[in-house]
Amino acid sequence: MQNLDFDFRNYIIGYSKSIKDYILVLRTNLKPLIIISTIIFTVGLIYGLAKSNIYKSTVTLKVTKQQENILKSSENAPRTNDLDRMIANEIDVMENYATREIVAKALVDSLEEITDKNKYPLLISKVHNRDFNNHKSIYEIAEILKYHIEAKQKEGMDIVELTAESQSGKEAALIANTYAEEYIKLNLEENRNQLTTIRKLLEERKQEKLVELKEAEKKLADFQEKGGIVALGAQSTALISQLSQLDAQRDAAKIDLMTSNAILNQYKEDIKNEDPHLANYLESQTSQAYIDVLQKQIAELQMNRDMAMSNKSTGLDVSEKVKDYDKRINNLKNKLAEKIEEIKIGAYSSSPDQIKELTKKLIEEEIKNHSLAIKLNELQSMINSYNYKLNKLPQKSMQFAGYQRNMEALQQLYSLVEQKYQEAVINELSQPGNIFIIGAGRIPEKPDKPNRILIILTGLIGGILVGFFYTLIKDYFDDTIKTPEDINKKDLNLLTWIPKFRTDHVESGYRMIVLDEPSSPASEAFKVLRARIQISENQGKTSKIILISSALAGEGKTMIATNLAFNLAQVKKKTLLIDGDLRRPKVHKIMETNKIPGLVDIITQKVYLQDVLRKSKLEYLEFICSGRAEADSKGIYKTINYRGFQEVFPKYISSGIIDADPTELFASKEMENFLNEMRSHFDFIIIDSAPLISVIDSEILAKYVDYLILVVSSETTEKRVLNEVLTLINRINIPLYGIVLNNFRHRSGYDYYFNNYYNYSKSGEENQKHKARKLQHEKVSTN
Repeated sequence: MQNLDFDFRNYIIGYSKSIKDYILVLRTNLKPLIIISTIIFTVGLIYGLAKSNIYKSTVTLKVTKQQENILKSSENAPRTNDLDRMIANEIDVMENYATREIVAKALVDSLEEITDKNKYPLLISKVHNRDFNNHKSIYEIAEILKYHIEAKQKEGMDIVELTAESQSGKEAALIANTYAEEYIKLNLEENRNQLTTIRKLLEERKQEKLVELKEAEKKLADFQEKGGIVALGAQSTALISQLSQLDAQRDAAKIDLMTSNAILNQYKEDIKNEDPHLANYLESQTSQAYIDVLQKQIAELQMNRDMAMSNKSTGLDVSEKVKDYDKRINNLKNKLAEKIEEIKIGAYSSSPDQIKELTKKLIEEEIKNHSLAIKLNELQSMINSYNYKLNKLPQKSMQFAGYQRNMEALQQLYSLVEQKYQEAVINELSQPGNIFIIGAGRIPEKPDKPNRILIILTGLIGGILVGFFYTLIKDYFDDTIKTPEDINKKDLNLLTWIPKFRTDHVESGYRMIVLDEPSSPASEAFKVLRARIQISENQGKTSKIILISSALAGEGKTMIATNLAFNLAQVKKKTLLIDGDLRRPKVHKIMETNKIPGLVDIITQKVYLQDVLRKSKLEYLEFICSGRAEADSKGIYKTINYRGFQEVFPKYISSGIIDADPTELFASKEMENFLNEMRSHFDFIIIDSAPLISVIDSEILAKYVDYLILVVSSETTEKRVLNEVLTLINRINIPLYGIVLNNFRHRSGYDYYFNNYYNYSKSGEENQKHKARKLQHEKVSTN
């Protein structure tokens, strides 16, 4: 269609249409607009009223840096990006299936203590299952939580809101609070994982050493019972004491090294998950020969210092010696610290931001682990040297010394392990999680959704908008003439518009609206058309013969022609109506008569004029039907004799069949003579002709008439078709008087002209009648 070529944006913002045009478009399409709006509004109304209430309960959680005390304000607070990343990780863990499964188990346990289970629709199964005690399975509840729990960070804050929703407010609060509590337990376990590992390890070692200590004490007691008490010299006693101390230190170093190995393996595993190559790099850096030498020297000096300090009991002054050891140890530690700092700087440069803290811990633990290994080796070397001295004692004394040494070493070691174990317990219990509840979930008093008013308003507004855009889109793609403005925009003379009226109860499908409803808007429109024709006549223009045609069939030209003829006759204008559409004649149907004899017969000189002129219901109106002109199988029009016709008109029937092609008939001299003859007998001759584009008949008739009136049907005639017929009219120079817009929907805002006129006329008539009745009453009273 032609209007597909213009810009829809211009159409929408009003470049091609005025506000009045849009109003008329909406009024023209008022019915579909109301239907669409009503349907969408009804759907929104039903949805809003039928949707179940949803309650929400929210638990507010504060997320802090790991191992940070919530009561303290950390100076080394994480940066915003790190904090957001950390919270995103927490939310991801919070929403995964493993966490949901833990929460589902806790919810099932909670349900066991609840008597009124009707208020928990998400958790309680509608189908009774004795295996689950009327509640849903752990898997089902875990899957339900996936769609009814939402964890969301408050923008720019270290706050996470954990929201649960349900059709029951109690259930929403139960789910939200249980979820938060279980996740905090999980988070606390995760944060304490390393300390818990150390505590369990020390607990195992403590039990082992206690058993070993009791066994050592028993062996010493048994030896003394069997062999008596062996007296040892002061030197031997000191030697045994030193060996016992060294044994205790060695075993303690073993425990520390074992603990360090466990921690180190965990750090390495965590870093491998982030960067597989980083752990190997760090291990190679921390095991450099220079670092090993420093650590070995530090370990030797520390042991020598410890041994020197153990000689205090002998009364020797070792303070200067201990100070010298401490000074040398501190110098070596400073060198070691500088080297470790270099390693950290190198490691940080290649480490992502999220694992720098873990890298730092790994480096420190690697150094500690190497130091413990060196210390253990040094202690073992010293023990070996002391054992050499101990072996020089007599056999019995050496055996006693061994029992004594073992017991004392185990006593010291057990005391040390017990101390470390107690410290581990305290550290584990004092280690906080990094997630805390700062606002528990409450039972909501009113539902959070649906917002029924909003849904209904959305349905109402959405329906109006959809209907509005449907109307605009329909109008955009609709290329038909719709309103009088569409005619006026083409600079055409709009004679009048005929409002659409009902014809479905008329048998012929046509109505004489000017006779049936003389006060209707349609009748008034024909009065306007008649008046404008008369104005043309009064201005000295020839307007005897008027050709009524249209662009295509079905646009109402016959209805316009017949009603115009009747309207002219009503004002005592002698009028002749001719059915010039020989291909699809309709005048005889409207007049409820036979179409023969008619125009074809008079042109072919088969009948006399008085035989084809027929009287109508009005005195001043006569009409001529089309006559007997039909096309055979080859499309050739002929007049055909038939039985009964000869009986009525015997003297006008010839024996032959004469060609009656409308084109030849209208182009004949007889047609011109006939119309000239009629011009002298009538005030107006109205010819209903064939459509202009369909056939050439109207073009031929146009040369005999005074002017042409073109009928255009609203919402039927396309603009491109109208342009084609106007081009044709201009090309053949047909005198076009004006346009009649037919079938126009009068609700589009134009009928007020006629309505005001009717009301005005009616009021005038009633006033005249009232005055006449008053005057008659006064006369009666006088008499």
